[in-house]
Amino acid sequence: MQLPYGYRVTKYDPADRDEHGHYTGTEDTVSDHGEIEAAYLLAVEAFAAEAGIDRLSVREPQVPSLAHLGAERPMEDFGLDGAFPQGLAGFHDGAEVPLHLGLELVRLMLRDSGAWCRLEAEGTFAVHVGWDQYVYVSSSRPCGQAPARTRELGLFPERLDASPYGFEDEEEGAQRPGDDDFWADLHRAVADGSAGVLEETYVEGASRWHHLTRDTLDTVRAGLSPRARLAVWPPLSSDIDAVLEVLPAEGLVEGVWQDDDGHIHSAIADETAFPELTARIRCARAAALLSVYTGERVPLCTAVMPDNDGVLRARWRTEPTPGDRSWALRHLKR
Repeated sequence: MQLPYGYRVTKYDPADRDEHGHYTGTEDTVSDHGEIEAAYLLAVEAFAAEAGIDRLSVREPQVPSLAHLGAERPMEDFGLDGAFPQGLAGFHDGAEVPLHLGLELVRLMLRDSGAWCRLEAEGTFAVHVGWDQYVYVSSSRPCGQAPARTRELGLFPERLDASPYGFEDEEEGAQRPGDDDFWADLHRAVADGSAGVLEETYVEGASRWHHLTRDTLDTVRAGLSPRARLAVWPPLSSDIDAVLEVLPAEGLVEGVWQDDDGHIHSAIADETAFPELTARIRCARAAALLSVYTGERVPLCTAVMPDNDGVLRARWRTEPTPGDRSWALRHLKR
């Protein structure tokens, strides 16, 4: 839902823009971690106060991929330890935070810490950060005091019809929920040996992998992050030599392997990291190599976890697989 009163809040004087709207002044495009950053937060707080908002929901959270071999995180836990008692585990779609924690998330986004999300009070207020210190706020109410306060802080509020980073659902078709029917189908697939691994994407860019057996399925389900995106894969292969034989000469590939303790790990690697990936898989109990390219990465089926009341509120979707299409056909016939 597009809210009617939208603003772009920046430190860039509109007088320093060219005829195409591009900024030509001397302001830096990174946060000063000081007075200007503080001004941004006070401006967002002013808009939220005028909208009557004191709590916000995290929507579409993202972090840079955690799976690359040798990758260094921009900040420890992307700075989320300071915003959530559980750190990254508390940063999930639908997490509700008081305004002061929402402002800390805005600070992290201004600092380009790696964590990103939209913050919303449904139907009432929204704020998110774009590139180069551009902050977008929108409200269901006319804003008179907040823009004036923003100018007092030395920032520039500019009216706009819509944020270029607003959510747009362009996907068609039904999204399968991870409901009781999904888990009943998964129980059958694990029992007949066709399914053995579950990939849980709990925020965009970060995944956990779970070994599935008839004895562990209920435990795995109970431990999933709210609104997680799920992909079901065949069992890993214990024929390590056969797995490594299909390692490409170059390009990107994701290695998934199970250690002696039963834990499953994954890493995305290119040809420069293939020796390290190979060494890890050589020591594994079982493994698989998965393509990372669209159209080539096809799990058995996918789903998105609904909320506890059974309603699917997550807005992200999975890429339909043949198994999902079969479910959709059955779903339409009901």
